Amino acid sequence: QLQASGGGLVQPGGSLRLSCAASGLTFSNYNMGWFRQAPGKEREFVAAISWLGSITNYADSVKGRFTISRDNAKNSVYLQMNSLKPEDTAVYFCALSKYYSGSRDGRVYDYWGQGTLVTVSS
Repeated sequence: QLQASGGGLVQPGGSLRLSCAASGLTFSNYNMGWFRQAPGKEREFVAAISWLGSITNYADSVKGRFTISRDNAKNSVYLQMNSLKPEDTAVYFCALSKYYSGSRDGRVYDYWGQGTLVTVSS
């Protein structure tokens, strides 16, 4: 099971930290990703991290503003979001992939958690 949390309402330029807690599996065996879906738009890749945390990958739209990290001891993956923009407004989902590290392709992710809503607005 994957449970995302940390979403909320934030002003443009603000920061939020999303968390995704995993249970019922050996978390350190899995590569993790964050995706988002804005109203009326398709789901898009945000960031990904390999099982050991040695490989990260970011969408161009968030590079330099967002940071993905993980703590295998806590079975959790995080997304630190800084300098938020209104266009970052979306439901954010975490997902896991057994075989693909750093992938931008949602089809290679095996399990998805429930999303957490991030709203960037003044």
